[in-house]
Amino acid sequence: MTQSNFIMLPTVDFCFKELMQNPKVRKGFISALLNLPPEDVEDTVLLPTLLSRDSADDKLGIMDVRVLLRDGTQMNMEMQVKYFEYWDERALFYLSKMFDSQIRKGESYEKLQKCIHVSILDFIHFPNDNKCYRRIHFRDDQTSQLYSDKMELQILELKKLPPEVKTGEDVLAWMKFFSSKSKEEFQNMAKTNEYLDEAYNTLLNLSADEKKRLEYEAREKALNDYNTQISSAEKRGLKAGEEMGRKAGEEIGRKAGEEIGRKAGEKIGIRKGKELGKELGVQEARQVFKLYMQGKSPEEIAVLCNISINKVRQILE
Repeated sequence: MTQSNFIMLPTVDFCFKELMQNPKVRKGFISALLNLPPEDVEDTVLLPTLLSRDSADDKLGIMDVRVLLRDGTQMNMEMQVKYFEYWDERALFYLSKMFDSQIRKGESYEKLQKCIHVSILDFIHFPNDNKCYRRIHFRDDQTSQLYSDKMELQILELKKLPPEVKTGEDVLAWMKFFSSKSKEEFQNMAKTNEYLDEAYNTLLNLSADEKKRLEYEAREKALNDYNTQISSAEKRGLKAGEEMGRKAGEEIGRKAGEEIGRKAGEKIGIRKGKELGKELGVQEARQVFKLYMQGKSPEEIAVLCNISINKVRQILE
């Protein structure tokens, strides 16, 4: 991309944060998320994105954009480009920490205001449907009745966007804007409403700022390096897994072969034993009859053949 055509992409979290620094852009996007006319979103204030910890052992939370509305509602908006295996747990952690941080020890629970966690994902998180935008609340499993609206999750899956965005679907329009990859695409979305137009102009200004561009490129490089490392680790893990599987398979095969051989040997031994026993029985019977024909008594035959008198009599009978 040439210098003149360069434009930052909102899917890079640095760019998304910078966009949300603009109060008008922030107002337009939040009004779409809350399904309210922009004029009803009276005021938004950016909050520190470092969540407090009760102790040094608590996990630290750092959010992309954290906003406070005039009515006390708090919103946390995060842009995530690459697949994150435990995203649900991460979102719930941040939502819970945000909710918890509203009151101090000893304060009344009535001070707790609504908290919303917004996940803007540039990957498919729910593969079993084509819904690109969903709002999630606590509800009764049987009646589906809303239990509380104080905690809410919103999930925007950019990869599921339909090819055409209908007029009036403000959330989808913003998703289309965030998914754009060229100046032409951003320009087309800017014609949709004044807030997207403001977002486009903010992008142009950010992209023309040399210092911001360096920060953006450094963040983009860090993301690419991280993704490369993850991919490399996955390949090494796959190779190691294949080798372990091969060795385990050989060991299982060896043991199975030994077991099969043992059982086969037992069967052959039994068969051979029967054949040998039969042969010995025939020889014994011949010896008994031979001695009997020579005039020997059953008692004498038993002694000479080293068998019982009863067996001699059985053979003779």
